Amino acid sequence: MSDRLDTDKNLLVLGQIGKVHGIQGWLKLKSFTTPPENILDYTSLLAEFKGSWQLVEIDQHRRQANGLVVHFKGVDDPETARGLTGLELSVERAALPALQPDDYYWHQLEGLDVVNQHGELFGQVATMLETGANDVLVVAPSENSIDDRERLIPYLVGTVVVKIDLDKGLVAVNWEADYLA
Repeated sequence: MSDRLDTDKNLLVLGQIGKVHGIQGWLKLKSFTTPPENILDYTSLLAEFKGSWQLVEIDQHRRQANGLVVHFKGVDDPETARGLTGLELSVERAALPALQPDDYYWHQLEGLDVVNQHGELFGQVATMLETGANDVLVVAPSENSIDDRERLIPYLVGTVVVKIDLDKGLVAVNWEADYLA
């Protein structure tokens, strides 16, 4: 680990440190990126440790049948490694790679209002689900929504999702209010 960082930065959690693996300070790593190996693109990550943000640096990694195991610089024994278990690993959102036009990170969609073709406000994107066939918007009702229903709306750009406007905080969908999903 390196010097403490005084930060109130806009961070995005990319993974979580798991159990100790072996006797040389290696740890299992649960990645929230797709594919999981993408977290390794960020060798320096931020972790909140004992109330302050610290920079941790992955200096070695390997893929195993049950996931990733990593070694952090300066963590060379199981006792030190055990102190890191459970910590979430974050990066500043600005450190994420730029996307192509009309591509979005999930965190950019969360909190946006969802309105259908009739101007009916369904609520806000609470989160996203990965289903295998396609991603799904989980839309939670908001103060001004037409009802108090949670909706699951397929994230099918061009057919169901008609427009995304980050500046206006809006997702326009081709979806009827009485659809069950």
